[in-house]
Amino acid sequence: MATRDVAARFSSWLRERNLPVTAQRMAIAEILLASERHLSAEEVAQELGLRGAKVGTATVYRTLDALVESGLVVERDLGEGFRRFEPARDEPVRDFLRCTSCGRTQEFHDESIVVVSERVAAHQGFERESQRLVILGVCRDCRVPGEGIPS
Repeated sequence: MATRDVAARFSSWLRERNLPVTAQRMAIAEILLASERHLSAEEVAQELGLRGAKVGTATVYRTLDALVESGLVVERDLGEGFRRFEPARDEPVRDFLRCTSCGRTQEFHDESIVVVSERVAAHQGFERESQRLVILGVCRDCRVPGEGIPS
């Protein structure tokens, strides 16, 4: 779905709840909904600043919470000590590699992990709806040459 369509859905969601549809809220939504990355509130605020928008930190956080509540955005905790946000997608599998040295996070998909997670869930009497795996380690760029896994 195009960013404009999703932004229009957010605008409708706000109106249905008698919440103001402000330029600041819509700018935050557009930044987040157009992003291919998992953005922190700080990164959203930085992007707003680059665009010349004057938006307070509290407005950024309140709007992010509203976007999550609307179901248009998903909140992620990648173990960094702060939340990240991304557009909601109909993807039940979200797996990540996170470098404990530089903090870079990379998303990946491996079907064998899905198979194992479904088997574990079934064995425990669960019906798996989604999964999230975060593998912590040191990325190729941060490893000292000659140490760890070969490139």
